[in-house]
Amino acid sequence: MIAVLKHNTTDEQLKNLTDWLAQQGLGTHISRGNFQTVIGLIGDTRNVDIELIESLEMVESVQRVSDPYKTVAALNTADREYTVGIVGLGLIGGSMAGAYKAAGWTVLGADRDQTTLGYAKLANIISDEMTDENIGKCDLLMIALYPQATIKWFEENAAKINQQTMVLDLCGIKESVCEVGFKKAAEHGFAFIGGHPMAGTQFSGIKYSRSNLFKGAPMVLVPCDTNDEKLIEQVKNMLAPAGFGRFSVTTAKDHDRMIAFTSQLAHVVSNAYIKSPTAERHGGFSAGSYKDMTRVAWLNEEMWTQLFLENGDALIFELDTIINALTQYRQAIADKDADRLKNLLKDGRIAKEKIDGNGAERLKK
Repeated sequence: MIAVLKHNTTDEQLKNLTDWLAQQGLGTHISRGNFQTVIGLIGDTRNVDIELIESLEMVESVQRVSDPYKTVAALNTADREYTVGIVGLGLIGGSMAGAYKAAGWTVLGADRDQTTLGYAKLANIISDEMTDENIGKCDLLMIALYPQATIKWFEENAAKINQQTMVLDLCGIKESVCEVGFKKAAEHGFAFIGGHPMAGTQFSGIKYSRSNLFKGAPMVLVPCDTNDEKLIEQVKNMLAPAGFGRFSVTTAKDHDRMIAFTSQLAHVVSNAYIKSPTAERHGGFSAGSYKDMTRVAWLNEEMWTQLFLENGDALIFELDTIINALTQYRQAIADKDADRLKNLLKDGRIAKEKIDGNGAERLKK
């Protein structure tokens, strides 16, 4: 049995873990690689509670010794450098490049803007430019472009990708991008999986990138087959330098439906909310509620326009739902119907309690 630890595990955490395992009668063999640590558990592991170990913050995964172990072991040997190629060096791509560079990988970068590419070299965010000549050296290839640009890149470059390369896209929508990605992977023999790092800022561009942007953040993975545990585990291992806190696995369709609610709707509402003429005079009258509602109004309109239109059906459903709800609140207020308004507010509070929990207990205190 092996335990794969997260990239940011400290020596103290490692010692505490091995001491705890020793108390359970288990010996350990530690393999520390350039970007990940693997602990081999020695002894009778038949009664080991895998879920208990996996619940520890420092632990990425626990598994019985099998083929995935060979992958992990290979990635942790120090006999060669590992190479990641990153297409698109904006906030997301630039932050990924910084994380992998800090972890000791060779980072090859590509960007249509030569100023951005030159800055990435000068700032030591990338090792070198990715070209047709060296793209085949990539162990991992990440595409951090807008949806249509990602699709176009696949159409133009899929044939250049080495069959041993793991390819991920990092777009905020998945259906249209993954359809092409899965198709090109099947045609050319490389592995592809959709990815969506759930982290970012209101700013865009490489100058706002930072190597710890993804530390502790969620990462959504969209494989062609959600039951392909070996591929999913391999991708998690290769993403260790980014420092994600947890992973979710889903289908492209379910991802886009969910993201329409959790992200896209919030951006639309925030952007519309700040357009009130009252906003210009809010100084001295605003606190947390205003800041929470307007944080994502500051957005990259070019990127979000593409994301909204690519996911139009799901987003329209969410917009229709909230417009209908707001209309009910408005009508109750216009009619001075206190009972109706109170019930609407109560329904919303109960819905929040059911979804997030503990709300009722907080209100009692």
